[in-house]
Amino acid sequence: MKVSENLEVIQSQIAEACKKANRSNEEVKIIAVTKYVSAERTQEAIEAGVVNLGENRDEGLLEKIGQIKDKPIWHFIGTLQTRKVKNIIDHVTYIHSLDRLSLAKEINKRAASKVNCLIQVNASGEESKHGLEPEDVLDFVSELKQYSNILVSGLMTMAPNTEDEQVIRDCFKTMKNLQGEIQSLKLDYAPCNELSMGMSNDFQIAVEEGSTMVRIGTALVGNESEVQ
Repeated sequence: MKVSENLEVIQSQIAEACKKANRSNEEVKIIAVTKYVSAERTQEAIEAGVVNLGENRDEGLLEKIGQIKDKPIWHFIGTLQTRKVKNIIDHVTYIHSLDRLSLAKEINKRAASKVNCLIQVNASGEESKHGLEPEDVLDFVSELKQYSNILVSGLMTMAPNTEDEQVIRDCFKTMKNLQGEIQSLKLDYAPCNELSMGMSNDFQIAVEEGSTMVRIGTALVGNESEVQ
C-alpha cells in the first residue's frame, strides 16, 4: 500500500475517534515511526504530507537525516542513553523518553536552547517497559525546574500488551489525569500540553482518551525488510 493511502485511512480513523470524544482533528499529530523502513519509504511519507517523523535509535535518525532532502520535525521516541544525547540533540525537536535526572542533566548541558521533552511514564506497570511510575512523576517534574533548557512539553506512555480494551483505556485515562495534575500547577517550564500515546493497534482508543501525538509505524509506513 502507498503511504498516502494508509495516511488517508488513519486520518479518517482519527477523525472518527475525535468525533466520539468531541475533539478537533487538529489536536492530534501523526508521528510516522520510520524505524523499520528505508529512507526512500520515509521520503514517500513526507511527500504524502507527513510532517512529524519518529526514530528510536540515534544511528537510524542520523542516517535518514543524511539521505532525506526535506526537513521534517524529528521526534526521538526510543530509550535515550545519556552518552547518545550529543548525537541527536541538534537534530530533534521533541524527545519522548525523559525518565531520569541524569538524562535531564545531559540534555540541559548539550542543548543550545530549550528542548521539548516528554516524560516517559510506565502507566501499565509492566516490567518490560521503561518509564517512571505514575506516582513519581510530580516529584520528577518538580526536580526538573533546575534545568533551564528542559521544557516539559508533555507525557509519553506505551499501552499494555493486551487485547482487553478496558485495560488499555484505563492506562490512557491515568495519563490524562496525570497531565491534568501537572497543568493545574501552572509551571512555566512544564506546560505539559502534549500526550504521546497510541500506536498502530490502539491509537483510536488513545485519541478518544486525549492523546495529542500518535506514534504510528506499521499501519502507516509498513515494515520493510531493510531495517535501519
